[in-house]
Amino acid sequence: MSTKKNHDGDVGFIKALAELLRDNDLTELEVLREYSENDSLNVRVSRQTQVVSQVAAPAAVAAPVQAAAPAAAAAPAPESADPVDHPGAVTSPMVGTVYLAAEPGAAPFVSVGSKVNEGDTLLIVEAMKTMNQIPAPRGGTVTRLLIEDGAPVEFGAPLMIIE
Repeated sequence: MSTKKNHDGDVGFIKALAELLRDNDLTELEVLREYSENDSLNVRVSRQTQVVSQVAAPAAVAAPVQAAAPAAAAAPAPESADPVDHPGAVTSPMVGTVYLAAEPGAAPFVSVGSKVNEGDTLLIVEAMKTMNQIPAPRGGTVTRLLIEDGAPVEFGAPLMIIE
């Protein structure tokens, strides 16, 4: 007898959550459905929305994390331009919650003006109770932070600009 149970209603439940998300103009919804002690379903449903904000502007869902590009060859983007189009933009590789420091009250990994090397930890994105360190894709100076500590972030959303 298998301990893994078949829950035929889960697909319908997830579809209902997606409709609830859309109908109530929500961007994210997370539900833990417990069937028994060792049998549960944890679902997070999220969607992209068009947000006009200086703090965070979501990108297209299929936007890949930008690879290192020679920033010296490109002219700096004006402040009003979409930050995701900036050649020095560091984008989120996942949906989650952003933390600028290793723990509450600790000094942030980086701030505006910080010099970073490729591979240095820039921040943490918590996704599904896992803390994911986000490394610098290139060396340079952090010129803009586009997110706040503890803020939710979407896949492909610009986090900061490194020039």
